[in-house]
Amino acid sequence: MDEIIRQAQQGSEVAFEQLLNDCYDRMYHYALKWAGNRANAEDITHQACLKLTRGLSQFRFESSFNTWLYRLVVNCALDWQKAHLRHTYDDIETADLSTTSYGNAEADIHLRQVLTQIEKLGEGYRETVLLVFGEGLSHREAGEVLNVRESTISWRIHEIRKRLNPVKEGGSK
Repeated sequence: MDEIIRQAQQGSEVAFEQLLNDCYDRMYHYALKWAGNRANAEDITHQACLKLTRGLSQFRFESSFNTWLYRLVVNCALDWQKAHLRHTYDDIETADLSTTSYGNAEADIHLRQVLTQIEKLGEGYRETVLLVFGEGLSHREAGEVLNVRESTISWRIHEIRKRLNPVKEGGSK
């Protein structure tokens, strides 16, 4: 893959096409997890492809390409979110949740409730959840993608768990 990236950075259209073919599904997967529905994920992926065309030269092989690519898609999703004022989870009503490990209506409703609560925690929490729980990245890897310290990711996970599963009076859950 590194050789294909280098060739694409040097202007090879064939290499860029191969790179795009190799990573398009991954980009769409990232966008779908972010957006919650196909139409918005397609828009985000389209923007990410355009950004990849213009920004591939900025990839310096200092991190994994997947990490860099994920950050590119997240940046496109954030830009998309700003362009559409405020992204809400209303779209999840029509989301293709078959792409998740959940498979029934009760679990889907629970997922919507959890995402709504996470949205209320503030900036960065949603991305943290998607990276750590959705993509299975370590706290260190998620920190690299989001350009924050590993300890910031750990703190966010701690806060999410604390707020979504508060300790009841008397010290028991």
